Amino acid sequence: MKKVYYLKTCSTCVRILKDLNLPSDYILQDIKTEHITVKQLEEMKELAGSYEALFSKRSKLYKEMGLKNQELTERDYKHYILEHYTFLSRPVIISDDAIFIGNSKSVVDAAKKSIGN
Repeated sequence: MKKVYYLKTCSTCVRILKDLNLPSDYILQDIKTEHITVKQLEEMKELAGSYEALFSKRSKLYKEMGLKNQELTERDYKHYILEHYTFLSRPVIISDDAIFIGNSKSVVDAAKKSIGN
């Protein structure tokens, strides 16, 4: 599978997508307008190893809901990601059997190599 889960309204995601110069066989999914399904999240978790790896602890809602003061389980991470798109660390780039989560320079560079840019 070649797919990118991102937010069209996020300037960082847009900049990374532009920088990646993705081939036309990549599917882009704006997670705000096309919500993540349980099946999609489970596929991401298989590649990532855990729901926590996909969860954004930098999300505004994470702090507002006081989640940083709680002990969250894998079930909790899954629930919150499905409940609100902001909890998914973005972008999530899937290139065949490799997954790249987030916007750190090292992650983006690794995604570039995997894509062949």
